[in-house]
Amino acid sequence: MIRVILPAHLRALAHIDGEVQLDVAPPITQRAVLDALESLHPTLAGTMRDHVTQCRRPFVRFYACQEDLSNESPDDDLPDAVAAGTEPYLIVGAMAGG
Repeated sequence: MIRVILPAHLRALAHIDGEVQLDVAPPITQRAVLDALESLHPTLAGTMRDHVTQCRRPFVRFYACQEDLSNESPDDDLPDAVAAGTEPYLIVGAMAGG
């Protein structure tokens, strides 16, 4: 069971309380997790990744095991702790300012 934590605005959009738990078939990759999340909650489609290119949207970051995975390949395996469900996969709304 993969645990996913979403930012408040995406939880509100998808009418989710708390973290999301997903069954994802191996290999456990960012792409597989996001595909499963968007399949379970279609209103999230296009909010984290571009509809066409599937690239991460600006101001959205992905973390696991205290590591920023935002610029990693979406097809790389996620850490074992995420695959085992002991650590969550975090989707974070980045902030900018100046």
